[in-house]
Amino acid sequence: MTSLDKPTEDTDQTQPQDARAVTEAALFEAFGGVRGMVETVVPGLLFVAIFTINKDLHLSAIAALAVSLVLVVVRLAMRDTVKHAFSGVFGVAFGVVFAMFTGNAKDFYLPGMLYTLGLAVAYIVTAIAGVPLIGLILGPVFKENLSWRTRNPGRKKAYTKASWAWGLILLAKCAILFPLYWWADTTQLGWVLVALKIPPFLLAVWLTWVFLAKAPAPIDVFAEMEAQEKAEQAEKERAAALAAETVETGEPNAGRHRREA
Repeated sequence: MTSLDKPTEDTDQTQPQDARAVTEAALFEAFGGVRGMVETVVPGLLFVAIFTINKDLHLSAIAALAVSLVLVVVRLAMRDTVKHAFSGVFGVAFGVVFAMFTGNAKDFYLPGMLYTLGLAVAYIVTAIAGVPLIGLILGPVFKENLSWRTRNPGRKKAYTKASWAWGLILLAKCAILFPLYWWADTTQLGWVLVALKIPPFLLAVWLTWVFLAKAPAPIDVFAEMEAQEKAEQAEKERAAALAAETVETGEPNAGRHRREA
């Protein structure tokens, strides 16, 4: 077993304050922070607001798609990460295409609802399988990649709990939205969906922070690989120096014999 495969001690000690701050920062980076939440809410809010006023599917859909594109352009202009804005554009675009195709304004929300359901199932299935999805998402952010699977059992346990939390929260959200899709009208469904955008997300993020704050600190595999490369380079340089000294003196291990003398 190599040093990279050795498990760390599974303890229940909490992380230092600076490690908790790193956890908060990583969660903000992974899930987009306040700006990411705004970019997620605004297109749907604009759609339902316009549709509530004039019942015009085309105008509502075009406005939602246009504001999503504007958010991406703003991100590009500020040279900021666009992954959250782009995901919003694709989600809105799917909703627009689906609603235009069926002619039913409620179908604007259906692709997002199906995505939420699929994501909930993915969180739960991966947690049961021992490869929690939240760990796959946050591992690279914490620079630990998949080291938590074999080397940091306490961290794996925290990721498993967090994945269960995400899965169950999203399932509860789906349990509210899908009946409304069948029974409520477009405006009722839209306003409930907008209202449920942020609170469940914040609850899941908070629970993730709670679980990770009590878990062992992540193992920085990138730092380990860098240290290993430096050690190997130093060993090569030492071997090369000894070889050069041997050639110069004509005696093997001359440098060692002089040091011993």
